[in-house]
Amino acid sequence: MKWCVYRWEPGFSPQVLRAAQPPLPSVEAIFEAVEKRGDAALFELTQQYDGVALERLRIPTSEIERAEVPAPLVEAIHTAYQNLRTFHLRQLPEEVVVETQPGVLCGLRYVPLRRVGLYVPGGTAPLVSTVLMLGVAAQVAGVPEIALATPPAQDGRVPEAILYAARLCGIYEIYSVGGAQAIAAFALGTESIPAVDKIAGPGNRFVQAAKLEAARRGVGIDMPAGPSEVVVVCDETAPPAWMAADLLAQAEHGPDSLVGLITPIEDLIYAIQTEMEKQLSSNPRRSFIEESLEHSWALLVPDVETGVKVADAIAPEHLILACGQPERFLSQLYRAGSVFLGPLTPESAGDYASGTNHVLPTGGMARSYGSLTALSFMRSFTYQRLTPEGVRHLTPTVLELAKFEGLPAHAEAMRFRYEAL
Repeated sequence: MKWCVYRWEPGFSPQVLRAAQPPLPSVEAIFEAVEKRGDAALFELTQQYDGVALERLRIPTSEIERAEVPAPLVEAIHTAYQNLRTFHLRQLPEEVVVETQPGVLCGLRYVPLRRVGLYVPGGTAPLVSTVLMLGVAAQVAGVPEIALATPPAQDGRVPEAILYAARLCGIYEIYSVGGAQAIAAFALGTESIPAVDKIAGPGNRFVQAAKLEAARRGVGIDMPAGPSEVVVVCDETAPPAWMAADLLAQAEHGPDSLVGLITPIEDLIYAIQTEMEKQLSSNPRRSFIEESLEHSWALLVPDVETGVKVADAIAPEHLILACGQPERFLSQLYRAGSVFLGPLTPESAGDYASGTNHVLPTGGMARSYGSLTALSFMRSFTYQRLTPEGVRHLTPTVLELAKFEGLPAHAEAMRFRYEAL
């Protein structure tokens, strides 16, 4: 296993720890095909990219209602669902109403989006957890129309576990189409798939490029969510076997995942590497993970405080602080997607069932984007109302500002009301 070890020194640039990513692929041809030929293009593109000859796009409601999964999985899905609901319900905002000065009332309301499209990647395993992450957030937000798209299996079907989890979230509009073509369908609409107001969900580089193309065309997206990432900052309190497992768990996601370790203890770097090799020897996905680890790295820093600063500058999707008293660093973090505090808290907890959302910004986008929440499926609007008293109080201010800006019609609109009192 290749492990690149860096040593921090004054002037060290954290950006060297981010492997240079090739430009995102062009998806304009896919959008044009879907725009011109609708469903026919979706059937052809699914055959071309997934090798599946679909007979239908939408999963019948009866099939969703019949979906069953083994009892242990039912219990796990329901536990994760309930934890997610508990956390996301607390995120719902209250209306704000303020009298900014006598007779001037200002308000802020939050309302759910009317129609959203959720994208659940396929890949090497059905991502039931992603259905829950997206579905619960949209359900709690109160979105009346929730559509879900996911790539079909080789038999053209959608795994029953996906259907079961979607049903639990109240989702009965499910399409067996994936990749950039699914995003294009959500953005543009086809004969079978009505266009949506916002698209949410992670995916590969083609999906990421498609979401950005959708945004360019005026359709809302949750965030740029591409290849997954983890940075682990640890000290002597962190068992090497646990840290190795955390790094390998991230490497499972794909060959372009970011996997990084930061510590002030040089011996710990090699102890964790030894543990990773040991755990890899019995892992059935070994060859897949080893490809992911080709560009993994470790950084030796003078102390944990420096390590946290470097990690924050990287702006990783997931940041594990496996060190003593990790809460003391929360006030210093501005650019991580989701933070895992203490050696007992693996990323897996948040990926599946703790209650936080695993749809997070990647590629350094945590500098300006946050985690998916119930608010991701809501929008706000403001309102105001003036009473006669408010008109009297506000008119001099509006007239003076309008005069300065050279906008006399603005001034007249206010003056008419003032003179009518």
